[in-house]
Formats: sequence, structure tokens, C-alpha cells
Amino acid sequence: MPAPAPPGPTGLPALPATFRPTLTRVVLLAVGAAMFVVITAVALVLENLGPGERASFVFVALLFFGVLALLSRPRITADESGVTVVNITRTRRLAWAEILRVNLRAGDPWVFLDLSDGTSLPALGIQPGIARKQAIRDARALRALTEFHGSGVNDATENG
Repeated sequence: MPAPAPPGPTGLPALPATFRPTLTRVVLLAVGAAMFVVITAVALVLENLGPGERASFVFVALLFFGVLALLSRPRITADESGVTVVNITRTRRLAWAEILRVNLRAGDPWVFLDLSDGTSLPALGIQPGIARKQAIRDARALRALTEFHGSGVNDATENG
């Protein structure tokens, strides 16, 4: 039976942890669903439309919903081995050691991760737009996880 992992410092979220702009996601999906229902209802109510025109209304409604669903996709998932950043159309897996710093400065639309290869990766899973306080809490939690796991402190306690 493997020994239980030693507890991390207090204040760190339990892993795996997922950060996402929940309120933004709810708003985008609700608006997308409402738009789909309204456009589809209009297509069904208008008497002068043929079947092809009705289908094109429904297709456009699905297209709008699809775009809003893509915009609601971003998240950041942290686990023992690293971080997965899911942005609108791309997903990137990072080891803890690859992340040097987690930045959320005043006026930033989302968190930026400074990486060991000298680049910066936008992480849209933490956005201060609608829920600013939650985004700040999430950015601080991700920063603490990065400092703990990326510093080698966790490896030293696990390896004895």
C-alpha cells in the first residue's frame, strides 16, 4: 500500500484544481441558448419562408450558439504533474517547471503565464471581466501552486 502524499502547505487548493470564468461561461451559454430558441422560433413563425430558408435560420442559430460555446471553453486545470491550459481553440500541457510566473496585472484581460522558454502564454481560464474578486483569488491560488510545485519543494518532500 503506497504511503499517502504529504500534505502541502496550507492555503493551496487540493489537486486536481480547475479554474474557469464560471459566471462568464453561464452568461455565454445562456445567451447562446436564448438566441438559438428565439431565431428558431422566428423561423417557425414566419409564414413566407420555405423549408430551405427555415433550415438556414436554424443553421445560423446553431452557428451563433457554437461560437458562444467556444468562447465559454477556456479553463486551467492543475494536477500533480503540471497545468493544462485550454483556451478558445487550443490546448497546451505544461509541466510545473515550465511556468516561471503567473501574472494578472491591473487592466489585463486574463492571466499570462511566463514560461521558461522566454514566451508568455495567455491563460483565458482566469478572467477578471465579470467576477474580478474570483479571478484574483484564482490567480493567487495558481501562483501559489506554481511556486510550490515549480520550486522543487514538493519534489524534495516526496523523494524524502
